[in-house]
Amino acid sequence: MTEELPIIIVPARLASVRFPRKLLQEVNGIPLIIHTARRLLDVAPEFDILFAVDGPELESVLSENGFATVITDPNLPSGTDRIFAANKKARRAKVINVQADEPLVQRDHILSLVEAINRPGASMATLAVPFDNQENFYDENQVKVVLDQSGFALYFSRIPIPQFRGSSSFKDFLETDYCPLKHLGLYGYTQDFLLKFSQTPQGKLEYIEKLEQLRALEMGEKIAVSVVKSGTIGIDIPEDLEKLNF
Repeated sequence: MTEELPIIIVPARLASVRFPRKLLQEVNGIPLIIHTARRLLDVAPEFDILFAVDGPELESVLSENGFATVITDPNLPSGTDRIFAANKKARRAKVINVQADEPLVQRDHILSLVEAINRPGASMATLAVPFDNQENFYDENQVKVVLDQSGFALYFSRIPIPQFRGSSSFKDFLETDYCPLKHLGLYGYTQDFLLKFSQTPQGKLEYIEKLEQLRALEMGEKIAVSVVKSGTIGIDIPEDLEKLNF
């Protein structure tokens, strides 16, 4: 018997701090969230897709376009908590999380997440891509991840890690055949992990760095990381809409 495919759950809320109501901003006359939904249908047609929304406005837009939704509590503290709430309805053993504001997600991203969450011992999975320049590596808005020799996360941080002692040049990494990794905010989870995560208070590292995946590491869970060739284009501010070319 073949293993059941994970379900793709997309947490979606209108109350974005940096770009309020961005998911309903139109690009070529179509709301951003519908671009993401259609992209998922195109690149991952074999997966079931469920949108975990924070209210009737997003539910209406998605339902009118034929996409499945579940309304979750708008006061949930994180996207992971919203996914847990949605999966209580879906009841799937494994879940893939795609962000609602990334309408250019690639099939390789989704399949790499499936591979990672299926690794023995993994309760959570995510993606990374090599940094290609020093400016991005030192940008605190671009999260870094370091891995162990088996491809599991050791730590995530907003500061440059690993720090090359005695060097101020990004090029020195290349001479050691080591390339720092940028974390991409797509995830995979097991059902058991989502339950445990939802019942665990925010950890000190998560509070300090404002990175919820650190709660999983503080819990002692293993996060499998797949390194992919290219990143995604997320929409964080209005100017980011200009990056899209539909």
